Amino acid sequence: MRLTRRFNRALGAVAAVGLAGVGLTAVPAEAEPVPIDILATNDFHGRISADGQSAGAAVLAGAVDQLRAENPNTVFAAAGDLIGASTFTSFIQQDNPTIDALNAAGLQVSAVGNHEFDQGYCDLIDRVIPRATWEYIGANVAVLPGADTGCDTDTEIAPTWTETFGDVEVGFVGAVTEHLPELVTPSGIAALEVGDIVAATNESAAALKADGADIVVLLVHEGAPTTAFEDAVDPGNDFGEIVNGVSADVDAIVSGHTHLAYNHSVEVPEWVAEDRDVTTRPVVSAGQYGFNLNKIRFSYDAAANGGAGAVVDVESSILPLTERDADGVWQPLYPADQAVGEIVTAAEDAAEELGAASLGTITGDLFRAAQNPTADNPTPENRGGESTLGNFVADVQLEAAQVTDPETQIAFMNPGGLRADITFGSSGEGDPDGNVTYREAAIVQPFANTLVTTTLTGDQLAQVLEEQWQPAGASRPFLKLGVSAGFTYTYDPDAAAGERITTMELDGAPIDPAGQYRVVVNSFLASGGDNFATLAEGADSTDTGQVDLQAMVNYLADNSPASPDLGQRAVGVNWVSDPDAVYAPGDEIAVDLSSLLFSHGEPADATATVTLGDTEVGKVDIDPAIVDTTDEVGRAQVRVTVPEATMPDTTAAEETALVIELPETGTTVALPVTVDFGDDPGTDDGSENGDENGAENGDENGADDGTDDGADESGDENGSDDGADENGADDGTEDGDELPDTGSSGVLWWVIGGVAVLVIGGALFAVSRRKGSTGGGDQAV
Repeated sequence: MRLTRRFNRALGAVAAVGLAGVGLTAVPAEAEPVPIDILATNDFHGRISADGQSAGAAVLAGAVDQLRAENPNTVFAAAGDLIGASTFTSFIQQDNPTIDALNAAGLQVSAVGNHEFDQGYCDLIDRVIPRATWEYIGANVAVLPGADTGCDTDTEIAPTWTETFGDVEVGFVGAVTEHLPELVTPSGIAALEVGDIVAATNESAAALKADGADIVVLLVHEGAPTTAFEDAVDPGNDFGEIVNGVSADVDAIVSGHTHLAYNHSVEVPEWVAEDRDVTTRPVVSAGQYGFNLNKIRFSYDAAANGGAGAVVDVESSILPLTERDADGVWQPLYPADQAVGEIVTAAEDAAEELGAASLGTITGDLFRAAQNPTADNPTPENRGGESTLGNFVADVQLEAAQVTDPETQIAFMNPGGLRADITFGSSGEGDPDGNVTYREAAIVQPFANTLVTTTLTGDQLAQVLEEQWQPAGASRPFLKLGVSAGFTYTYDPDAAAGERITTMELDGAPIDPAGQYRVVVNSFLASGGDNFATLAEGADSTDTGQVDLQAMVNYLADNSPASPDLGQRAVGVNWVSDPDAVYAPGDEIAVDLSSLLFSHGEPADATATVTLGDTEVGKVDIDPAIVDTTDEVGRAQVRVTVPEATMPDTTAAEETALVIELPETGTTVALPVTVDFGDDPGTDDGSENGDENGAENGDENGADDGTDDGADESGDENGSDDGADENGADDGTEDGDELPDTGSSGVLWWVIGGVAVLVIGGALFAVSRRKGSTGGGDQAV
């Protein structure tokens, strides 16, 4: 049986009491509490070169050197994402320069982050971990029982790691975000089980304490959604659930993943109840890219807690590695480590040579979507917005897929796969405006995904687009797919889940829900990454073998100069009036539009022209205000009145289109509407052209214009009169058109007709007598 140090200390205390009982006194010297420092970084992402606020690996190492010299009882730790999504200097050499630099910097332990799995579990186990001299840990990641990983290495990721300073043992538990399966290519981690962080942490922390650890630190690649204390402790989010759920065995939480810098102190109820010297737990993150280091100092007193030992004080802080000088230039706050500096210089030289090659040219910037600016970032990325870059990469991948699979029709691109913009401006000497270098292309897509074609039905296409709205609890609420040219769709942002996609077209033809369409996506999406599960359900999936970066290289070689498409391929349509109504002249058509503009400062229309049929019916203003996290930038309220006689030949309701056009960017939205420009049914009084009852100027049924001499035997079948109306337009329905025929009506009308003839004849005879007696008489009669 192994005796722990805590047991040994307690045994010593008992022995001292026993010695006192026999008259012997052991009087140990009063020992000062031992200071234990934890220096931590997170989300370094291969930023080995100094670049603005990013201190670079040499200064990061220099800071650790200096702080460790001040207190040798120091552990340099990390909370994951040290590699992956790296700058070109590291990426182009498979992040080996970053691993080498952190080895030289003395990194001792790190949680695995999601980007450590970018190339799959086997790449981590077989290549990365053997090269790294630090320990990667992840208590909530394990190989499924009986699963064949296909890796060369059988050793799994360790759950914990410990370091000892004299009689004080510090234990570390590692954990990765539970969203790992949706953040990396699922096929790359198919043999793994990603478990509950809280449960795995509490089990591992208890084991460390039982085995003698005096201090336990959780390194977790999950983070708070904001820097606010309230969000860090909110049990309604992933991170707050961890902060509230981990046991009293955990003395500090070092976090990452959300790239935010915070330094919180969170009360632990059990510690308060036990009346400990320390009742709050540090919960920290250093932000990103080597901007800062977290420092946590524990003061451990072996004599406290009845001789069992305890933490009697804890302090935490954020240590910036750079600061801006009076000219606004970032300057390092620590000296650079020479050995690490040499590793970085060698990597930069190799990357310079590899990356300088020109691939082709562009005529304008290709940007990712942007959110509202912050003090540190004037154009923060919005993965929920349509972008010129996302659509361009989709075009690139469609052309590449058609080389090996000519039937491919549509491409989708995930926004998280785009890690930088491609800008038009020169980056320096030897790089003229519009030139795209291999380096510039490589940092956009650093994951080396292959392109996969698959067949989806029209219904499945709609479901893929629906999956842009992420499930509850996802790291982002909405992820906007880039789509290839020719494929367009409209959506209702306010509709219920499953009903948001309202129209889809391919080259102007509506998508057939039951039809089959060949689609290309990168291997990350093809495996259902980013919660696009439907893409993993396609038929006849085939890996083209083409890497996404190589597809870009080939495209620019064949299509330079390439230009950004400023037209939107997805537009939000929210009907205010009834889209199924039959509109008539004077009616208002009302619809709200969104996603009419890009968000990164691209050319934009201030107004849009609205036409109905071939008639312009108005112009509307477009609101360019940025909307964070979604694709609603470029909103317009369309309110137009149906004019008279837009289609003068129309006498019945016909379907036409309400078209909204943005002349500068080229975005066009055509919304089908039904308009009736004819007379309302049942309102014609027969006064113009006559009707079926012969009510005009004498029709086939004998309703004459009043000049008939009475020889006509009858009016029309409904009793149209004899033309006594001055226009001959009376249709005879007033005096009994609805009376039933009794069989005697014919006789009656013969009698009435005879009387009328006698009266008219007598009147004419009298008039002729008067004319004869006056010699031509009065012409006015």
